[in-house]
Amino acid sequence: MRQPLVLITGAAGGLGRVLAADFRADGARLILVDVSREGLDAAFGDWDGCVRVVADLTRASAAREALAPVLRDHSPVTVLCNVAGGFSMGPAVHETPDDAWRRLIELNVATLINAANVVVPGMLAAGYGKVVNVAAASATRGAAATGAYIASKSAVARLTESMALELREQGVNVNAVAPSVIDTPSNRATMLDADYSRWVTPEKLSNVIRFLASDDADAVHGAVVPVVGLS
Repeated sequence: MRQPLVLITGAAGGLGRVLAADFRADGARLILVDVSREGLDAAFGDWDGCVRVVADLTRASAAREALAPVLRDHSPVTVLCNVAGGFSMGPAVHETPDDAWRRLIELNVATLINAANVVVPGMLAAGYGKVVNVAAASATRGAAATGAYIASKSAVARLTESMALELREQGVNVNAVAPSVIDTPSNRATMLDADYSRWVTPEKLSNVIRFLASDDADAVHGAVVPVVGLS
């Protein structure tokens, strides 16, 4: 069995930290990418043997500048987990300002595209790879006050399906998870009255992501897997 080299974007966030720890326990080598140096150091400062990369993945040039040198020294990446993203509620669609649309598209769509642009060519050269994106269960239909978020996460699902059709014949699987609310400290801080027991834990979501990144999922292409707990 090959020892995977796993690149995780948004690694210093609530899901990214758990996913990195689980992959590490599985014996994977890690490239941990986040926009925050402080976040990476706080989460992984005492970890040996992993590569930490500070990168603003919302900008294609910055993503390539940060990641390309790392991939020259550590390649090929066999698993790309596009965890970086963001959520915010807002006004009605007709009242949403340009910068709010732009910010969520950058966080949820541009980060995926820019990471894939740098990583996928190495997978194709190796004839093997797994890409796992993070969509959203709420993005299967519209909802008030979240138009920009739903639009961006809907794009993640459609990009997953498109990438799968483009890459499946070349040994690369592309799939996504679609969680409901993830039980992270930041989500608890913004939803104080919620019933956290009904949320999806990062550990449960990590289990599904790691399955999609495994050889056991070789026959799975373009799936957007709901992971919704009891919500």
